[in-house]
Amino acid sequence: MANRHLSRQVVLQTLFEWDFRHLSLGAAEAVLARNIAEFAPAAGDAQFMGDILKGAMERQQDLDLVIAKAAPEWPLARIALIDRNVLRLGLWELLFADRQKVPAKVAINEAIELAKNFGGENSGRFVNGVLGAVYKELGEPGKEETAKKKQNVPYEQMPVSHLGGAVVFAHHNNQLELALVHDIFGHWTLSKGRVKNTPETTNETVEEGTARGIKEELGIEVVIKEKLGENEYVASDPEAGKKRKHVTYFLAEAKFIPLHLEQKGGLDDAKWFTAEEVLELNLYDDMRPLVVKAIDKLTRPGEQAKEKN
Repeated sequence: MANRHLSRQVVLQTLFEWDFRHLSLGAAEAVLARNIAEFAPAAGDAQFMGDILKGAMERQQDLDLVIAKAAPEWPLARIALIDRNVLRLGLWELLFADRQKVPAKVAINEAIELAKNFGGENSGRFVNGVLGAVYKELGEPGKEETAKKKQNVPYEQMPVSHLGGAVVFAHHNNQLELALVHDIFGHWTLSKGRVKNTPETTNETVEEGTARGIKEELGIEVVIKEKLGENEYVASDPEAGKKRKHVTYFLAEAKFIPLHLEQKGGLDDAKWFTAEEVLELNLYDDMRPLVVKAIDKLTRPGEQAKEKN
């Protein structure tokens, strides 16, 4: 299978040279051929790379208008050359690529990774903000097409995926601190993990899966204290269609140590916040009541002393 991430890197290098040297489409295609031979001779993905390059160049004016509207405080000429070409590449895939081959989240995540790998210190966050704004404005591209795949499957017959999440807390300098993660759509939310409870994997309890998932995602050990609530919603999978996701949320204690966010798509930051700071963050509507409930439990008279013991 072709390495699509490597292919996008090669296209980005080509777009960078095209932009820097003000090349024509024909000259850029020659540069792409040279870059493929030098950096990805065995990729076997020349058609994919050629389609992205041609599409981004032919739609340049449209893409630049979208960038200008999504980042009005940043004139195109002031955006770093590498960043604006990451945006062109990512936006073309987000808006014009075949949604079955390149789901919206894949287009966004890939662009963010390119920005982090080839741009400056803040490039990933900048690209995340622009693409996230476009995503919110348009809604999820391909959503209707995905829904058609299993539109006649009754709710009760949809496959169920079990997840566990937690409000992770610690005590530091006589203050209550909460650990949250930031997603590519601009929200702070709770760390979660998928429970391995299928016949093909090792069965584990929701508590075990939650603790394991948080350790993988944030690099910290947690102790599950109590259950906070449950939530179930229908999600669209690009391959499988609609499925039910059942999430159980817990209160979990950890030591106050630096967080190390797992490098994966969907999330771009993780931080500790005081209880007061958390309430000012951009939280999802269904997450805020859980966070408020956790803070109420942890700040109730006598509760913090009990948790410390």
